[in-house]
Amino acid sequence: MRAKFEAVMLAMAFGAFGQTPATPPAFEVASIKAAAPPVNGRMMIRMAGDPGRVDYANVSLRDVIRIAYGVKEYQVSGPDWISATRFDILAKLPEGAPREEVPQMLQTLLAERFKLTVHRETKEHSMYALVVGKNGPKLKPAEADPQPLHNGGPPKPGYGEGGRMAMPRDGMPVMGGRGPMMMFNGRGHIGAKAMSMQGLAEMLARQLDRPVVDQTELKGTYDFTLDYTPEEGQGMRLPGLPPPPPPAPGGEARDGGTPESSSGLSLFAALQAQLGLKLEATKGPVDLVVVDHVEKTPTEN
Repeated sequence: MRAKFEAVMLAMAFGAFGQTPATPPAFEVASIKAAAPPVNGRMMIRMAGDPGRVDYANVSLRDVIRIAYGVKEYQVSGPDWISATRFDILAKLPEGAPREEVPQMLQTLLAERFKLTVHRETKEHSMYALVVGKNGPKLKPAEADPQPLHNGGPPKPGYGEGGRMAMPRDGMPVMGGRGPMMMFNGRGHIGAKAMSMQGLAEMLARQLDRPVVDQTELKGTYDFTLDYTPEEGQGMRLPGLPPPPPPAPGGEARDGGTPESSSGLSLFAALQAQLGLKLEATKGPVDLVVVDHVEKTPTEN
């Protein structure tokens, strides 16, 4: 009986060793090219596609890593150049492959073409809690939008229709079809439509380069504007873009932009004065995707 048991266990062991590991999902074919430099200070960022294709233009490696691993921008820890170097990526999914496998396919693409290796770790991280100020919120509930929502749901934060980031005539980005954000040199302006507090928290996190957690307990969406004077290091300036043109004499707007004059308030003070919201400094654990190695130039198509 003992010999028979050992023989069965040995056969199971050989069977396990003989199994071929599952092949990770991958695109059928993919093209990666260095993005063209901005023209007249204008850049169109596109993160779109259809059920069988991924179509990205002017995306940074940080953005691709963020999507591949399902994290926020501040959760990607790596060299500075992964935010500045931009690429155009066009990839085709295998026939019948579900769209849900795109992040895993991007992981495979990054590993094969950029030799990316990463690890995950959790660190205590400085962050902000977005809360309601002591005098209550100063927010206007969003007006009904007659336009249908993108794909039956809200647009992705930070991008307009079709995943595009629009660039107005002054060359600065207008982000989000229903929750646009504009940054101008030396002055800040957020004009939002139908934005949730979670969406505002994510937008503020991009401004402040640290997590912002929504603790307002405010439901629904809101229309609002926020004007402030950015501090050094704040703003949605994109790497590779030149500064926007100077304001017209007399503080008048150029090309449909905002006037030179700003509230003179910091982002923190403007949030409380104009929206009745407050950012409180706190700390908490943050899961990070840490880049161990990545090549600056992808292997050839």
